[in-house]
Amino acid sequence: MTLTLMETVALAILGSAIVLSLLRLLLGPTAPDRVVAADTLAVITTSGLVVLAALLASPLYLDVALIYGTLAFVGVVAIARAIEGNGS
Repeated sequence: MTLTLMETVALAILGSAIVLSLLRLLLGPTAPDRVVAADTLAVITTSGLVVLAALLASPLYLDVALIYGTLAFVGVVAIARAIEGNGS
């Protein structure tokens, strides 16, 4: 399988975004910074699944990306509410 220039560029951008988000997750000075970094990693993972679906021409990965994105959103909202202190 040979990647085109656009696919290579997309994968390089996703890779650099993962590195930058992991740095913010590890070095973030506050808890909200880390929550935003975790949410960013979830979005990057979802977009990575979409790129994988395009590369492999398999629509199954789009369903997985949709479910993963929804669960990641719910998880980040729950964590944000817990940090805010309004858990009820």
